Amino acid sequence: MPRFYENAPSERVASMKSVLVVRPSSLGDIVYALALTTDIRRRHPHAVIDWVSEPGFAPLVRLAPAIRNVIPFGLRRWRRAPLARETWRDVRAFAQDLRRTRYDVVLDLQEQVKGALIARLARGTRHGFDAASIREPLATLGDDVHHRVSRDLHFLARCRRLAALALDLDAGTPPRWHLQPPQHAPAMPDRPYAMLLHGTSRDDKLWPEAHWRRVQQALAGAGLAMVLPWGSAAEEARSHRLADGIAGAVVPPWLSLPDAAALLSHARLAIGVDTGFTHLAAALRTPTIAIFTATEPGRHGVAATGSHGIDLGDREAMPPPDVVIDAIGRSL
Repeated sequence: MPRFYENAPSERVASMKSVLVVRPSSLGDIVYALALTTDIRRRHPHAVIDWVSEPGFAPLVRLAPAIRNVIPFGLRRWRRAPLARETWRDVRAFAQDLRRTRYDVVLDLQEQVKGALIARLARGTRHGFDAASIREPLATLGDDVHHRVSRDLHFLARCRRLAALALDLDAGTPPRWHLQPPQHAPAMPDRPYAMLLHGTSRDDKLWPEAHWRRVQQALAGAGLAMVLPWGSAAEEARSHRLADGIAGAVVPPWLSLPDAAALLSHARLAIGVDTGFTHLAAALRTPTIAIFTATEPGRHGVAATGSHGIDLGDREAMPPPDVVIDAIGRSL
């Protein structure tokens, strides 16, 4: 029978040897979840940590030196050709990789049925959120031990709290990431620069281009170059529109996650909407201004990473350019 805990479990883990983290997606959530690797290392310095990730996000997970092995979970690719021989070969290889190690603890952070299925396939005691804490309550069937963690908390705090309950960690310290991006990346300016992260998967998270132009003028006046990355054809076109006529504005080629992390880590400032690169910038401790228009900063904001993170706006409360420009002055 599953076990339920509202507080820390009574049976503490004295010496942890192996942990599997199940969080295949999405980019921003993986960024925040990676903070728990530092918590684990602090309490269990010799523990092995493996991570289940979608292949597209695996290069980011590999930037965390505490991770021994990233196990690719190619569900999106498998769905495109469910009957293909290659798909079934990949599925078998995934299952073999997942079951190669018997883990002391399996942390199911995905909050969805797909995460529960992965956790159930793995070998080890499976810990997850309880039915009152999780996005898809049916997913609790995949776990052995259920922990109550308030859904009103920031996702960073939720991940760290669940790991603390399962592994006897201290989640009360400031979050820390020890990601190790490359030292150089394509299109890295030779003078101080800001990263402008305008792209996002949801149109209601976008900030008007006219607002971005006002911010760009302020950054140019401060002597900063600007890098405008993109991830789709529509975002590339927007980057070129925003760069047009702005001195020092650079549109880089398509960036891998390690290259993006390198650019973000060396930036003087990052300004972005609620998107994965914005959260990655804050995790890398780059001064970051996050612009919210359709989501709640209390649950998704960069201020949770430390004093270098500033959240502006809120759900249906788009911040005007002057507010962002004032925050730029405070950050610089």
